[in-house]
Amino acid sequence: MKLLRILVLLLVLPAYAQQGGMWIPSLLKGMNEKEMKSLGMKMSAQDIYDVNKSSLKDAVPHFNGGCTSEVISPRGLLLTNHHCGYDEIQSHSTIDHDYLANGFWAMNLAEELPNPDLEVTFIARIEDVTTKVLEGTASLAEQERQKKIQENITRLTASLPKEPWQENRIRTFYEGNQYMLFVTETYKDVRLVGAPPSSIGKFGSDTDNWVWPRHTGDFSLFRIYADKNNRPAAYSKDNVPYTPKHFLPVSLGGVKEDDFTLVFGYPGRTTEYLPAVAVEQVVNSLNPAKIEVRDAALKVADGFMRKDQAIKIQYAAKYASIANYWKKWIGESQGLKKTNAVALKRAQEKEFMARVAKAGKQAEYGSLLTDFEKNYNEIAPYALARDYFTEVVLRNTELLTIAYRLYQLEQVYSTKGGQAFNDRKENLVTGMAGVYKDFNRTVDEKVFEQLIEIYATKSPRQFLPKELLTTDYKKLTAEIYSQSRITSYEGFKQLLEGDTKTVIDRLNADRGYQFAKAIAEAYVKNVAPGYDQINLKITALQRAYMKAILELSPEEARIFPDANSTLRVTYGKVKGYEPRDAVYYEPVTYLDGVMEKYIPGDYEFDVPQKLIELYNKKDYGRYGVNGKMPVCFIGTNHTTGGNSGSPAIDAKGNLIGLNFDRVWEGTMSDIHYDPSICRNIMVDMRYVLFIIDKFAGATHLVSEMKLVNVPKK
Repeated sequence: MKLLRILVLLLVLPAYAQQGGMWIPSLLKGMNEKEMKSLGMKMSAQDIYDVNKSSLKDAVPHFNGGCTSEVISPRGLLLTNHHCGYDEIQSHSTIDHDYLANGFWAMNLAEELPNPDLEVTFIARIEDVTTKVLEGTASLAEQERQKKIQENITRLTASLPKEPWQENRIRTFYEGNQYMLFVTETYKDVRLVGAPPSSIGKFGSDTDNWVWPRHTGDFSLFRIYADKNNRPAAYSKDNVPYTPKHFLPVSLGGVKEDDFTLVFGYPGRTTEYLPAVAVEQVVNSLNPAKIEVRDAALKVADGFMRKDQAIKIQYAAKYASIANYWKKWIGESQGLKKTNAVALKRAQEKEFMARVAKAGKQAEYGSLLTDFEKNYNEIAPYALARDYFTEVVLRNTELLTIAYRLYQLEQVYSTKGGQAFNDRKENLVTGMAGVYKDFNRTVDEKVFEQLIEIYATKSPRQFLPKELLTTDYKKLTAEIYSQSRITSYEGFKQLLEGDTKTVIDRLNADRGYQFAKAIAEAYVKNVAPGYDQINLKITALQRAYMKAILELSPEEARIFPDANSTLRVTYGKVKGYEPRDAVYYEPVTYLDGVMEKYIPGDYEFDVPQKLIELYNKKDYGRYGVNGKMPVCFIGTNHTTGGNSGSPAIDAKGNLIGLNFDRVWEGTMSDIHYDPSICRNIMVDMRYVLFIIDKFAGATHLVSEMKLVNVPKK
């Protein structure tokens, strides 16, 4: 009965369920605008996206390709999450000037710190180019179709109109049923302005990650610089603060339950329209494998980080990155099970087939679900082997990751010749300096020992090279780390010294490279071709399935495109939730909760003395309310990775919060959004301003913002 009730809710789509979805901002007029206004929005769709006049989109750039940020002053002041700016904060940190531990605040423009390779990208306009991209593809087989589409995209990207400082980017939507052009402007001089200490910006660290109640001041400040014409330019001392087309006013009015919230940003990847068989594979096979690998890597790193401050600084960003999705996958699997996602999808598929039959479309769509079953069963061992290779070799064992880069370098020589090899080699030597800066041989050796045993014993045996068919992993590890030059930057550079033949011979004589090459070649020969062949069939099926869903769903159905790191709008309300029986979570947390969690000296739950003093005095200035200091709040906005740093905007277009996480019970929203438990977590802008002003004394930064709804004294 419970399953039937949930299915009815999904099919009927009442007002409460209308809060899911990630929508293209240029296509909000009509149903979306009506829904947003029914939830309390006072703006128009044109206020959110407008080509000819400034709009909200002009204040929301993509932050370094992975997060979102927002412009909050007329001088290009940029706000994003602490964890989004973490690499930059870490790169400027030393034992003597530990900005991770102590925070950083530039008290004038001259003190703002440049960041090589950091960039932010604005969207100038969005256009539908589906017809042009699909031209000449109607009768082609899948592989040739994909090739033709790529050729069309390449041609259109180069030929469609844009300004000289702009770029054209074409992205696919609805599994290849729609293509959109994004005309972008990328600014490459972005300087660090401010960051709270990690005891505020990362408060709760990995224990509280993906958890509510939350008490993290997850923010950092940067500034965009431009040339004298306000156009993108590489770093120069002559650059000036960027003048934005639009910046977000900051509201001190706060939030309460059922307030409208709009989150604008660049969600990374969702797969909301997977068939049930695919979700079942994620829950029962792929997620458990990835979780096990990262669990082992994290335990090793944590052991070293707790004992050595230098290692803690070296591994801080890496550890946070690994832990983030490790915990997400755990919550995702639990949420999918708790909400009966597989059973729900089976029921939805039954309803889908009924619509296919009713429309007389059996010939076109009738075999889709059986074809999905067949192909997902065939791809299962390849997908599992692929995930083990990705997690062990490419992401979590640095010696193997570096060695794989060298393997790719050797393939460049084999396919493109000596000149291409030498060009890539020089770039690799330069680029690896930063990698080795944060590399610790002792830590990585222990990680290798743990993960290589998992790889050898858990990855499908038929795909493994003979080098992994051993039982003495400690001996293997000691042999590789004592003999390979890859364990140091000096050794790495020595491997690449000399002419091409010398380098190739030296590489293939290195014990670490030999081992990594054997694993890579086994993967390239035994796994990748099989996976790619079956996945190509699944891609075609998914596109047809998506086309059928769009074509056959009732008019009131809300079919939004999966996230793909393009600019999206998601709207909802501030809302508490019930994570389990007899428990209700309020939607707002306060500084009282920080003090309740406080553990002196603990790397996750320590609290700065200055913050304790402000709390004891209740010295919150204009940012507190009724003697309390709000910290975070939650809403029903449908977010994912990439929405980190996204602005939470109120009904009138003012900034009220900064998105940084989701609740653990709802992390399955990448695959299955359930409005009863899916919540995004936002740091309250009043807490952000309180930390900048009262804690850090950087009042000049608040002064350049436009504050609205300021409480009366």
